[in-house]
Amino acid sequence: MTENQRATSAFEEAALFFHRYPRPGKLEIQPTKTLGNQRDLALAYSPGVAVPCLAIRDNPTTAADYTARGNLVAVISNGSAVLGLGNIGALAAKPVMEGKAVLFKKFADIDVFDIEVDASDPRRMIEVVTALEPTFGGINLEDIKAPECFEIEEELRRRMSVPVFHDDQHGTAIIVAAAVLNGLELARKTIGQAKIVTSGAGAAAIACLNLLVTLGARRENIWVCDIDGVVYQGRSTLMDRWKEAYAQKTEARALADVIGGADIFLGVSAGGALKPELVKEMAASPLILALANPTPEIMPEEVRAARADAMVCTGRSDQPNQVNNVLCFPYIFRGALDVGATAINEEMKLAAVKAIAALAREEPSEDAARSCETGTVTFGRDYIIPSPFDPRLILRIAPAVAEAAMETGVATRPIEDMRAYIDRLHRLVFRSGVVMQSVFATARAQKKPKRVIYAEGEDERVLRAAQVVIEEGIAEPVLVGRPQVVESRLQRYGLRIRPGRDFDVINPEDDPRYREYVDLYLATTCRQGVTPDAARTVVRTNPTVIAALAVVRDEADAMISGLEGRYESHLKAVQQIIGKANGVRGYSALSLLLTLHRVLFFADTYVNVDPGIEQITETVILAVKEISRFGIGPKVALVSHSNFGSRDSNSADKMREAAAALAARAPELELDGEMHGDAALSQILRDRVHPHSRLKDAANLLVFPNLDAANITLNVLKEVTNALHIGPILLGTARPAHILTPSVTSRGVVNMSAFAAVQAYQS
Repeated sequence: MTENQRATSAFEEAALFFHRYPRPGKLEIQPTKTLGNQRDLALAYSPGVAVPCLAIRDNPTTAADYTARGNLVAVISNGSAVLGLGNIGALAAKPVMEGKAVLFKKFADIDVFDIEVDASDPRRMIEVVTALEPTFGGINLEDIKAPECFEIEEELRRRMSVPVFHDDQHGTAIIVAAAVLNGLELARKTIGQAKIVTSGAGAAAIACLNLLVTLGARRENIWVCDIDGVVYQGRSTLMDRWKEAYAQKTEARALADVIGGADIFLGVSAGGALKPELVKEMAASPLILALANPTPEIMPEEVRAARADAMVCTGRSDQPNQVNNVLCFPYIFRGALDVGATAINEEMKLAAVKAIAALAREEPSEDAARSCETGTVTFGRDYIIPSPFDPRLILRIAPAVAEAAMETGVATRPIEDMRAYIDRLHRLVFRSGVVMQSVFATARAQKKPKRVIYAEGEDERVLRAAQVVIEEGIAEPVLVGRPQVVESRLQRYGLRIRPGRDFDVINPEDDPRYREYVDLYLATTCRQGVTPDAARTVVRTNPTVIAALAVVRDEADAMISGLEGRYESHLKAVQQIIGKANGVRGYSALSLLLTLHRVLFFADTYVNVDPGIEQITETVILAVKEISRFGIGPKVALVSHSNFGSRDSNSADKMREAAAALAARAPELELDGEMHGDAALSQILRDRVHPHSRLKDAANLLVFPNLDAANITLNVLKEVTNALHIGPILLGTARPAHILTPSVTSRGVVNMSAFAAVQAYQS
């Protein structure tokens, strides 16, 4: 088996495992009301449910008030054109449709039912989807082959009074149009004069051309090629009425015959379709959109070798200017649903185009910089469309689409206060659960990855994480472990990375640097009761000590330990060797929980049993700095059994005084306390008991009076909400050093590896 075959096999195995465990699929349904007693059940079902039923019968628009319909989209496919897999059928398409549903929820908080329809006949598909209108606020068609997709969408839009949007067509078209507007601006050209040549004439290509024509492109300047060559007037093979609209009166028959002088190449076909020699024939400052996946029509490095003045977009996440439909479809539906739109019309699509194009030209925000895979966030040839993970996308696209819907008369529930609406979208941005994306993007964007050393390098979780870290370009792993054990376990787990080739290993039994490590450890700890004999033994037997020494010796930039053993023993090694950062009085720990609806930080979850006022104050200051690495504005609540002075005790007094100290030391912080945990997370409750609180909206950093409260709350919430735990993040160290817990998964190790790499880079 070749290296590429092994890589493919390992990835396929990981994909199957991901979809199967801990439970099959990627979706579940959760109730939004607590059914805690008989009255709740009576209100939720019989007899109470009859009341909203009758209200909707009398006024159908109230369905958005009393049901989930106003935030519910159907992702529908017949499986006739799935990804690059072709006509695999409706059932086999279900994992893709579930994946689309996850993107809707994660990026725009839109609920989705995925519906796979076993209907190859367009007329049957139309009848099935039309009949679903009472259930959904919008219809997202997906992976339906051309030309049937045109007929299906056209008829559904005519017959239905909810938005119908074929993402394969219009999602791609919107992003391509934004790229074209910005590319032409950089090239100082106009769309009316631009010569456009396409490779591919399927649903996406035709939709792109239609939208470009709406923006001002001239049909006589558009040349379409497909598998049968140039689309020309009189051609009889592989033609339909949608393609016929772009047929040229010409003797040209191949792509090479029409590419000369082209300003724009649009590839929605197959890898390798555009050759470097053809790029040389294009006009000055050409824009090349090579969107075939996974292999573009031409690779960006081939374009750059042929033409230094060219701009390139691909569908790949490892290249600048990624054309990814997630840039727009969640936010278009967000805006459409929020005004109760009856359609997604041309004006709404154009509003999305202009919003995306304008965002790329904006001054880069700190959040956008972190979200950019390539590290480039300044408008230019390598940044003509935003990163798919730019958190500002929803803030620009959804309001623009909503306003266009209102202006064109398709909004049934117009937004009265647009500023309040945008504020609500702001709150949604960091509830989406994609908060780690900016961290990963920053880690991947570095020219030279940071070195992260793992103390428990023989552990299966570390080995699996190391492979992901290498594949994703997050960091360069260094493992503490016996090489023969590491090698045998890699083979046992079917992992293809190998020591010495893909990563470095420090062998605690036989490393040439052993004496140097012992000397450094003894010099660091000799006044802490450590003898030379003890130093030799510790360096042989304590992998956390070895990892910390490697960091101090600049053989690694960050360390991760704690997968085995007691937290306190690992912390002692970090304290002895790495030490505290300048000006820091003590260590503390910050934990992050990613729940379905919130991003919550907790402090101090692992270090200080009963912190004093000064320690709590310092912990908050340190935690706020780390939270900023996620691109999140901290909102701090000091929680207690007392609610704004409702109880008196040593614990309540401590939190009250700590809040006052922090208000004096960092007046710019949005912070308050002491308060109950529910008041910290609910402004409605907080306004009821203390309407003058300095904290606005829900807190995202909860600071606890002692270790019991913090650790118990963290672990109970983690289990009850099935949240993803990231951390603990050790605060106050001179160099990035993190002590995880024995319950951490390999996914958790990967997350902390990315965070540690970013810390090392930004330090």
